[in-house]
Amino acid sequence: MEHTAVSTAGPPAATGRSKPSKWKKYRSGYLFLLPATVLFILFLWVPIVKGIVFSFENVDFVKGNTFVGLDNFRTVFQDPEIGVSVKNTLYYMGLCLVIGFWVPILFAVIISEIRRFQGFVRIAAYLPNVIPLVVLYGLWRWIYDPVGPINAALQWLGLGQVLFMTDTHWSMASLVIMETWQQFGSAMLIYLAAVLSVPKDWYEAAEIDGAGIWARIRHITLPSIRNLIGLLFILQLIATSQGYQSQLAMLDGGPMNATMTYGLKIVKYAFTQQNYGVASAMGVLMFIVLGFLAVIQFRMNNREDR
Repeated sequence: MEHTAVSTAGPPAATGRSKPSKWKKYRSGYLFLLPATVLFILFLWVPIVKGIVFSFENVDFVKGNTFVGLDNFRTVFQDPEIGVSVKNTLYYMGLCLVIGFWVPILFAVIISEIRRFQGFVRIAAYLPNVIPLVVLYGLWRWIYDPVGPINAALQWLGLGQVLFMTDTHWSMASLVIMETWQQFGSAMLIYLAAVLSVPKDWYEAAEIDGAGIWARIRHITLPSIRNLIGLLFILQLIATSQGYQSQLAMLDGGPMNATMTYGLKIVKYAFTQQNYGVASAMGVLMFIVLGFLAVIQFRMNNREDR
């Protein structure tokens, strides 16, 4: 009886050179990324970790830090001014949405419909964004002054004087108007790029069907940039929740704590009272809230990519 011979030899030897490892293949790219990665870790993640550690300590750079557990967080929740600062921050965020959020969208749509001198209008709309903050704050202090141009115009119209900087009802809104005027240009360019990327065939077909400008904006322009509007909405919430610069430079949180935002309160605890532990605890709480908003932003990014 014949038996079929079974080969016991292993697989044929590989010929040629083996495939390079992933590290060797992308070594140049990794080396280019290394400096940016080191800087990212040193100036972003190391401060975040140290801030979390400081939130559980009594920070003393001379005698050394001591562990205090949750005492800093108890101070945060027991300080009545922090409650006021949270309310002011929410009010500030709401005003920025009501007053400032729709302005860049409006300008982007208007500029996209302009047939002539569009480049000049773009530059003019963006120009306030390049004004240095020191010049900006000095300019608007003069504009809001009781004898400034706005109050002069109100008196000429026979209306009463408005104390923009000292009236608790006007102070926060005045800062939001100033920031909207200065910052809307950058968001406007983003919206404008999205509007101009909408296929022109859609507008031409709508014009042939008899659609007017408002119908084109409502049924073509706004639906086309809907995802971008949602994304910048989340980004504005994150940015305005950290606002403190104009409140500090223009009014130092006044009048009567009317512009004392949460971010400004952190600055006060850290650099005025030099209580870095409580300031770090406030920062950790803000980090948690903003992290939640960041998750929403990432999900919206993924949805837009899909």
